[in-house]
Amino acid sequence: MRFLDLTQDFSLHTPAFAGYPGPAIRWIKHLAFDRAGGQEITMTLHVSTHLDAPAHFMTRGKFIGDLTLNFLIGPACVVDLEKMGVGDYDVYGPEHFERWEKDTGHRIERGDILVIHTGYHRYYPENWTDRSQADETRYFIRHPGPARAFAEWVLERGVRWIAVDAGSADHPMNTVIRRIRADEAEEAEKKLDQSLDEVFPKADYQVMHTLLFPHDIVHIENLGGQIDEVLDQKIQLGCFPWRFQGGEAALCRAVAIVED
Repeated sequence: MRFLDLTQDFSLHTPAFAGYPGPAIRWIKHLAFDRAGGQEITMTLHVSTHLDAPAHFMTRGKFIGDLTLNFLIGPACVVDLEKMGVGDYDVYGPEHFERWEKDTGHRIERGDILVIHTGYHRYYPENWTDRSQADETRYFIRHPGPARAFAEWVLERGVRWIAVDAGSADHPMNTVIRRIRADEAEEAEKKLDQSLDEVFPKADYQVMHTLLFPHDIVHIENLGGQIDEVLDQKIQLGCFPWRFQGGEAALCRAVAIVED
């Protein structure tokens, strides 16, 4: 049995999502003067590999501390969308995952965790397995993502929760990024050959959060690490956040458990 780390690095340099301050880390004790070293960290929770709880988008939604280990550990299907040619600004949907089932012979069963591999983890500045392709703009602004059809399919198929190797489980043009990077929104419309208002109507804003969180279908964002070693497989996956009572999200360690 092997344990593979699907977590990205965390450091002072880790970029947070749009609108969220990144981490501030300082030494408050030093070995020479205090006989011990100590650090203080100030940060938001949507940074590096993290798990969103329902409370992130729901009043009275569950907090991180309410999610049990039996829920956070289980069978997972790792779907490689990159191999299907999904790239910058593209929209993926149920057809990609049903094609994956046909091509691999695996079935995404009710209660399975769904791991979505876009390949964009390699552009994250904290991708410790290989930093040679780091591109913060491409990572956060241009990664592919879903529209409402996929969110509804996830609900219908009984997926337990989701993990994705991108900055958001939603398409970047279905987040605040669409407003703050109007130049990139223009490029996305050119690539999709369709108005973003048609692809992502106002009622569907961040649909992967708003539609799924009321059903406790949460997600890990910024997955990465050794994910390329488990593509197109069915594995055991564990997510290990803090036991954070009152937390709407938390940094987590994502671990793939595979047979030798």
